[in-house]
Amino acid sequence: MTSNIIRLVRRTCLATLLSALPLSSALAEGDWPNRPIRILVPAPAGGASDMIARTIAESMRQNLRQSVVVENKPGAGGIIATDAMLGAPRDGYTFVLSPNSLVTENPYSYKFRFDPFKDVVPVAEVASVPLVLVADPRLPVTNLSEMVAYVKAHPGKVSYASYSSGTISHIKGMQFNKAAGLDMEHVGYKGSPPALTDLMGGQIQIMFDGMGTALALVKPGKVRALAVTSAERSPFLPDVPTMAEAGYPNLSQIMGTSVWSTPDVPAAIRSRLQRELLKAVSSPSVKSQLAALGMNPGSPTQTTADLEKTLKRENERTGQALRAINYKPSLN
Repeated sequence: MTSNIIRLVRRTCLATLLSALPLSSALAEGDWPNRPIRILVPAPAGGASDMIARTIAESMRQNLRQSVVVENKPGAGGIIATDAMLGAPRDGYTFVLSPNSLVTENPYSYKFRFDPFKDVVPVAEVASVPLVLVADPRLPVTNLSEMVAYVKAHPGKVSYASYSSGTISHIKGMQFNKAAGLDMEHVGYKGSPPALTDLMGGQIQIMFDGMGTALALVKPGKVRALAVTSAERSPFLPDVPTMAEAGYPNLSQIMGTSVWSTPDVPAAIRSRLQRELLKAVSSPSVKSQLAALGMNPGSPTQTTADLEKTLKRENERTGQALRAINYKPSLN
């Protein structure tokens, strides 16, 4: 008799706990957000990720009637920003907005103190953009073939920049070096703005940069666009050929930007955040602002599961590409 009572009590307690789980999840979402949300960006002010984050943050602020604060934590391939998120309370108020290279390229170049596919999870891809190969407009070149000829005619005189060592900007430069039979020296920077400043100043001659930061300099002629890495010509630079058109099809690639969380943030909050992010990037005002940066908004029908699969495929593709060029990272 006593054992039956004990079993009954156990079943009752278990049923109570299980029934409380959906309720607690619903309460977590219903109460969120009740204080400012932090979005950490691994780029300096004025960088592409920074501009995306601030555009989306303003839209979310209006929709949620809550402050959304953007904090810049550049450097180390996103490690600094991600470590800050991992060190914050896992309560759904601290996230990272970063290029997808955080998990697709950077693990091959940096010593991560976290597992990029277990300790962080994508919430939503908010924008995508091709890279643009830009050059110092004072160089006597107008297209990619002329650029290659110029580099070969001036050995040791041409350097290429990246917005951070080990990032897609650096990797594309290495791939181009190998594919074109060049030997340009690499110079890494902390973000696009300082790299582009040196390119415009003549200290650096060429760079693969995101459309978001390059476009504003291409239009007034401060830098010259030689090619884009999209499969088709960009509507924002219709006269600029693709890398494939220029003879380098293996250098085609689109760079996505996503918002990331930790997996232990309540699923209801992550789901709500995804809806709010996709609502923001689907709004006419945000679309217009992203278009001004040469960016496409994230798909409103995307799922987190599909995004995770895509990122893992891109990670594997990057590994194959790096092995093909015998890349030896410093893993700093």
